[in-house]
Amino acid sequence: MVNYGDFIFQLLMFIFLIAVIWAIVVVIKTISNKKAPQQSKDIEKKLDKIIELLEKDKNN
Repeated sequence: MVNYGDFIFQLLMFIFLIAVIWAIVVVIKTISNKKAPQQSKDIEKKLDKIIELLEKDKNN
């Protein structure tokens, strides 16, 4: 005899476990995507400064 209550409970717990893992992955991706543009801007500023210094050196 199959106990449907136990089956439904286990199915819901499995779905809950998958949802928790998915949420953790989404949070990690969101955090890493927010850091990337800031790092890109920092690198861009440094490159602009290097280009500016090279142009000054070239003109002198």
